[in-house]
Amino acid sequence: MQLNFKQIGEAGPPVVILHGVFGFLDNWLTIGKTISEHGFRVYLVDQRNHGRSPHEGPLTFPTMAADLKEFLEQQDIENPVLIGHSMGGKTAMEYAVTYPGTYEALIVVDIGPKAYPIHHTKILQGLNAIPVDQIENRNQADEVLSEYEPLMGVRQFLLKNLYRKEEGGFGWRFNLPLLTTDMANVGAEIKSDDRIKAPTLFMRGENSTYIKDEDLEGILDLFPNAKLETISGAGHWVQADQPKAFVSTLLSFLGRPI
Repeated sequence: MQLNFKQIGEAGPPVVILHGVFGFLDNWLTIGKTISEHGFRVYLVDQRNHGRSPHEGPLTFPTMAADLKEFLEQQDIENPVLIGHSMGGKTAMEYAVTYPGTYEALIVVDIGPKAYPIHHTKILQGLNAIPVDQIENRNQADEVLSEYEPLMGVRQFLLKNLYRKEEGGFGWRFNLPLLTTDMANVGAEIKSDDRIKAPTLFMRGENSTYIKDEDLEGILDLFPNAKLETISGAGHWVQADQPKAFVSTLLSFLGRPI
């Protein structure tokens, strides 16, 4: 599979960043540029069924980890630092347990290896309620979505995926039908019989509940050398809520403190 990507920077150790569910690589442009300014070669990747990458199934972490392996081989990227947020973090963890020894370090943002229940049902209902072939602008889409999702910031994030098609009307950058049917897979547990000893950093938002204190034991069972850092004032979208603290924590972990 040919995944869509954007490279920022021509020199330095490679860093590959994977977005979360409903996201795409554009969400990470500012962070990616900042990281590149500190001597890294950054690759922002659209995972399958998101952004401009192919919209085809299945939506499983073994499949998306295999996509990542193929991408690294296609681009001749060796021993990258892998960064993944939410669903992207699950993909990165699946890659880590499936292809050990092929990456330099792992950074997982606000998600753990444990299984998570489906919790995007209302959002999916709202997205499916938007008549993309009939609306004339984003405001009309937002009006529909607001009946299902009260937070404007979340709606703005979701509606970044709405684009005008050349033949007219709007379309989604993500594969909404597949996300609707297969969302349970996005919360699947990442597990392995082996313990992954590569350098690993978990970052969580202070105001998020995705990684709880009691989850640390399970994290260390799988990643015994992992560190857990809590970013003050951040929710689930740590990198968007507190970008300076996110980058500072990231660079410190990688041995390049600001």
